[in-house]
Amino acid sequence: STAGDLNYATNANGSWENYTLDSAGVTGAYSSIAVDPDDHVHISYYDGSTMSLNYANNSGGLWVVYSQLDGSFGIDKGQYTSIAVDASNNVHISYYSKIAGDLMYATNAGGSWTKLTIDSGGIGGDVGKGTSIAVDTNGYAHISYYNYSARDLKYATNSGGSWANYAIHSTNDVGMFSSIALDADNNVHICYSNETFGTLMYATNAGGSWATYVLDSTAWVGTYNSIAVDSAGLVHISYFDATHSALKYATNSVVIPEFGSGIALAGVAIGLMAIIAVSGRAS
Repeated sequence: STAGDLNYATNANGSWENYTLDSAGVTGAYSSIAVDPDDHVHISYYDGSTMSLNYANNSGGLWVVYSQLDGSFGIDKGQYTSIAVDASNNVHISYYSKIAGDLMYATNAGGSWTKLTIDSGGIGGDVGKGTSIAVDTNGYAHISYYNYSARDLKYATNSGGSWANYAIHSTNDVGMFSSIALDADNNVHICYSNETFGTLMYATNAGGSWATYVLDSTAWVGTYNSIAVDSAGLVHISYFDATHSALKYATNSVVIPEFGSGIALAGVAIGLMAIIAVSGRAS
């Protein structure tokens, strides 16, 4: 919003309606949205005025805003938020601590809000930008994110019972833009950008170990990406083609070796901040 507000749009009543949910200060940046099993809406976002992570939901029928879930003025936390809701309606949020250069995670799965540092940049280090989160069928979280210090794509999960993080791709400058999704078997699928060569990349552990692929190298592509997996386990990716100012789409739902090179859907720079949802799953 030009006014610095958090806005929400929906066509749930049959036609599009717009609402201002939070207008306190300069707020609403780095927003992420998820819908729970009861069709209630959950939004995480960054409040630039208080330098904090904020959260809003309409679970009780009316919109409620939770300000300064983490961070405060001078203790800058809450950028690059991503939100997911598990089958028990527990909320999971990944985000970035700018003051420390850390990857952060917040959840109310234990009944009250818990905030954890998942990966620390350490002295002079910087990790945790560009986060994307998904939750598996067991309620465990999976996060893709960017290690700015090493220019790596990283992945963190607590699916083994405790948090662990891994460098998935550490060649070239990769992972500044990433999006994560899980299939019905809890296999991980990540699309991400290669900023060195301007390509769209894809990583998955569906084969039992991590494998990475170049999906589109036809132009300067791959930023502002979003991924979803449908009920058949097929992958769908939207992303931006900077060379042609176009929104592009890649999928393995048709017979294209290694996904092919994508389909240009439209021009005039409409691909920025693309978000895709398939069969009710969004990233």
